[in-house]
Amino acid sequence: MGKTRLEAFSDGVTAIIITIMVLEMKVPHGESWDDLLKLWPVFLSYVLSFANVGIYWNNHHHMLHAVKKVNGAILWANLHLLFWLSLMPFTTGWMGENHFAPLPVAVYAFDLFMCAISYVLLQRQIIRLHGDHSTLASAVGADRKGKISLAAYVAAIPLALFGCSWFAGALLILVALIWFIPDRRIEHVMAEGETHEG
Repeated sequence: MGKTRLEAFSDGVTAIIITIMVLEMKVPHGESWDDLLKLWPVFLSYVLSFANVGIYWNNHHHMLHAVKKVNGAILWANLHLLFWLSLMPFTTGWMGENHFAPLPVAVYAFDLFMCAISYVLLQRQIIRLHGDHSTLASAVGADRKGKISLAAYVAAIPLALFGCSWFAGALLILVALIWFIPDRRIEHVMAEGETHEG
């Protein structure tokens, strides 16, 4: 099977997720700076989630450049990723509306953890279909950034639950900063392959 429909569907779902998140930001009841400043937790949580969804979209786009074909397992793994991403508007809104209270931050961190797990599972299904010597397998390698991200998410959940929600939030921001620059490993491997072929 070709990958075109998977790409188009994933892009559409991602666009809807971002749209829902921004629609959750309610207009303040008032016209003063104080009325606007009351929304800072909602806005901050939106910015963090927008960055995270954008990071997943960007890296998903790069990853699919290395994909020549898909199968049923890849389609389900991709849906698994989209499921956890689609919960982002809910967890974002809950965290922002409750001013980064412990449980909402822990649930938000858990959602990010499941997004990361499902992304790794999608990578593995693609590598399984294309082989251990494929472009994606070569690019992923030991995946240190991925492992650091998972460890940070795992640490953030209990930190938030035990009252260190601001420290947990700092960990989540740190992970987003690590991934803010698109993962260029796939581009490098594909460029090297083209050079050798040339």
